[in-house]
Amino acid sequence: MLDQKKTIWSWAMYDWANSAFATTVMAGFFPIFFGAYWSAGVANVDTTARLGFANSIASLVVAILAPFLGAIADKGSAKKKFLFTFAFIGVVMTGGLFMVHQGQWQVAAFMYVVATIGFSGGNIFYDSLLPGVASEKKVDHVSSLGFAMGYIGGGLLFLLNVMMYLKPEMFGIADSTLAIKLSFLSVAIWWALFSIPIFLVVKEPKFETNNLNVFQTIKAGWLQLISTFKEIQHLKVVGTFLLAYWFYIDGVDTIIRMAISIGTALEFPSSALIVALLIVQFVAFGGSLLYSLLAKKIGTKQSLYVGIVAYAVITLIGFFMNQVWHFYALAVAVGLFQGGIQAISRSLYSRIIPVNKSAEFYGFFNLLGKFAAVIGPSLMAVVALLTRNAGDITIGGMQLENMGIRYGVLSILALFLIGGLLLRRVDIEKGKEEVKFLK
Repeated sequence: MLDQKKTIWSWAMYDWANSAFATTVMAGFFPIFFGAYWSAGVANVDTTARLGFANSIASLVVAILAPFLGAIADKGSAKKKFLFTFAFIGVVMTGGLFMVHQGQWQVAAFMYVVATIGFSGGNIFYDSLLPGVASEKKVDHVSSLGFAMGYIGGGLLFLLNVMMYLKPEMFGIADSTLAIKLSFLSVAIWWALFSIPIFLVVKEPKFETNNLNVFQTIKAGWLQLISTFKEIQHLKVVGTFLLAYWFYIDGVDTIIRMAISIGTALEFPSSALIVALLIVQFVAFGGSLLYSLLAKKIGTKQSLYVGIVAYAVITLIGFFMNQVWHFYALAVAVGLFQGGIQAISRSLYSRIIPVNKSAEFYGFFNLLGKFAAVIGPSLMAVVALLTRNAGDITIGGMQLENMGIRYGVLSILALFLIGGLLLRRVDIEKGKEEVKFLK
């Protein structure tokens, strides 16, 4: 039954669970540790490029798998089974980072890539459960609640991990290096523990099962994938929105994943970068909830415009920043808009797709989102490498160094501009009418 409080909170708790990976690992300690410990002695621009390519590889794998797995999941009630599988992979690989030794950047990168696949792949099936949890009337609120729970849950564990890193002796830990390794282990435990409610409480619609074997199921999934491509060709609103989403969410994902690496390359202190991440987490909690109110007041599509414009401004400011307080200011701005633009995108999409094919269509949603994340980090890495020898410049009396990194950041602006222009062509009401012809 839709809109039951217990079901809603159990669904949202998975965001609480897996967001610890997004904060402590993906955005927080992994970029710092990857450069200082696993890639010790390597130039900052090269470390940033390595991390960018690692993120792109993980995203490419998820992008290839996403629609295919979604099509298979919709052949029966398998969303939770796939969610469990990907979550298990993510938990095991994240915990495994504890055992990677200094200088083994290839091993660390491999485990990070596989863990990211588990994280992102699981989100396909987590998102696809949303239409069975919330009615259209409450989908904006429930989607935003999930992101808000993620920010506060991930933020709380990250705060504990930061305390472990800054004051290891308080926890009986030998040094900060061991503290970071234990932080990775704590994320694995947190992720596993708080995933339990979604598997025990949240139900998914029951469909007629079949007796197909594995290979027949894969074939059926492939045929379903082709069918979905054909359906999307007739759903112009869905297709246009997915294309817009492909571009603008790429910019968002790139900023989230690469922020610490950028700050490190610009030679900001590690402690300042950690503080900035804490700011993002706790500002984003309130920002996610406020964004659902903004969507209710001015409309879902208009609220997306606000987020896209905000991120374009953030990117421009990021090009010029040269003081730690600039990084803090951008952290506040990112926190205000990060969760909102993700949550409202997810809820808008749920309005224009057929509910009985949610996993299949959310597979495409994640396909473009994750395929975009193939382009973003790689785009930034390539631009940074190509311009690594660019000379310092002075603008308005402000001396700007490390221009390769700055030009890499600036390249992300194009993604927000293209995404915003495409979003103008999305008509939600027309999209709802188009879906009716598929039923």
